[in-house]
Amino acid sequence: MYAVIQTGGKQVRVTPGQEIYVEKLDVQADDTYEFTDVLMIGGEKTIIGSPMVEGASVSARVIKQGRGPKIIVFKYKRRKKYRNKQGHRQSYTKLEITSINA
Repeated sequence: MYAVIQTGGKQVRVTPGQEIYVEKLDVQADDTYEFTDVLMIGGEKTIIGSPMVEGASVSARVIKQGRGPKIIVFKYKRRKKYRNKQGHRQSYTKLEITSINA
């Protein structure tokens, strides 16, 4: 059984027991989080929502909050003495999917 959920402006296909990284959620480690924006549930019988599946949810356990690797944002215009260097680290939440409730 699998489900497609929407979080952080992205769509993620999840199965029970899977660990995923999503945009930062406002929860603490070892809490449970309930996704109610379920777009589709698949398995023996596929249910497609329009746009969401009524009464469906996906439960997940929060493993940790973290930050990704640093990326360098470098802007440059040749012959104009313009250089701008900036670093960025994206915050994330690591989750383990525990159950899919249809």
